[in-house]
Amino acid sequence: MNTYRSGTLVRQITALGLIFCAASFIAAQRPALPKQERLLNGLKVLMWPDASADKVTVKVRIHSGTAFDPQGKEGTMALLAESFFPNEASRDFFKDDLGGSLDITANYDYVQVNASARPGDFLTMLEAVATAVANPTIDKETTARLAAKRIEKIKELEADPVYAADAAASKQLFGAFPYGRPELGTVESVSALGFADLLDARQRFLTSDNATVSITGPIDAALAYRAARRYFGSWLKSDRLIPSTFKQPEDPAVRLVSVEGRAGNYTRFMFRGVARNEKDYAAAAVLSKILEGRLKENLPDAGLIKVANEAHILPGSFTVGITNGDPGSIPQNLITLLLSKPVDGKEFDPAKAAILSHRAKTAPDEFWLDADTFKLGVPSAEQKAIESVTLADVQRVADRLSKNPVVVVKVTSADKPASTEKPAAELP
Repeated sequence: MNTYRSGTLVRQITALGLIFCAASFIAAQRPALPKQERLLNGLKVLMWPDASADKVTVKVRIHSGTAFDPQGKEGTMALLAESFFPNEASRDFFKDDLGGSLDITANYDYVQVNASARPGDFLTMLEAVATAVANPTIDKETTARLAAKRIEKIKELEADPVYAADAAASKQLFGAFPYGRPELGTVESVSALGFADLLDARQRFLTSDNATVSITGPIDAALAYRAARRYFGSWLKSDRLIPSTFKQPEDPAVRLVSVEGRAGNYTRFMFRGVARNEKDYAAAAVLSKILEGRLKENLPDAGLIKVANEAHILPGSFTVGITNGDPGSIPQNLITLLLSKPVDGKEFDPAKAAILSHRAKTAPDEFWLDADTFKLGVPSAEQKAIESVTLADVQRVADRLSKNPVVVVKVTSADKPASTEKPAAELP
């Protein structure tokens, strides 16, 4: 056996070993199905009793995110989420008094509150979370204070060249479509927000039948359910839910955008991808790892490289990011070059193993919350789809996505301009 064939066999055996280990770990970690209940107001409650855990964790997922922000008032849903716990004292309560933590997320697809506490403080935590989410503090003074704080944060972000590159690429690719607008809003849009905007968003989206609650840890399921009925039972139900339907964006008019940054060089390639509930999601996830591997192999001096498959309720995007490389040395047709190469087993197997490994490290309740947000059915269906994805599936998706227009954003330092552009090239 020659050296090349021997090396190929070793790589194939290693990749197969990675997949086997990832699959074995997933099987070992796969939890029992949660105990599911639904309150009279439509709220879904998922419970995982776990005697080995040292804390109780409660997550509240609102299945409407920043994609529903009115145009010109971007940042509405994120500011609504901030109103749940509008001051530092209310947030520190979870750490100092309950021995746990508090985290709030607002993205295009959902708003989520993650809280934890010592087992003995479970009921206190659940009451605090339920009160804050079902009846947030929304008034003129509080809204103005939160908006002022958010504006300061946005100003800091807009000065960050990485944030500027991502924002410019999204805007160029999606335009006025929700995914082209900043999740946190802009200085102008947040300045235009008043407490009436938050009240309207609360009435439309912050309803019990548009949410799911998960409870994990050393709990008694029957007690947890009674507590959920007591504290969340008065949360109002909506008389109508807003569907996630938007007019799809037109193709981008301009494909190359240059932005001046304060320091460093950053390049972003972005093209439209898939939705989380599409049948091609599994193959697209594997493809993202393959593209990342190709970039690192062919552009070893390009700096930090990352490929993100941003799949949302509606078709999202692929973002290829290169940080601290020379934008002028990176071919403008890079995505075409990357996608034109046929996928082979040498790169497919470790990419698939990496996706499975990442899922194995994700908290199980997140998959159940995602199933409600993205209308996935049961989480095991998506897991099986990824486990059964084939090289041919990935190649088919690569061929499909290669037809999508690509936006290129290059952020260059004012004191270090980029080299001469290379509109077309071959990978090294």
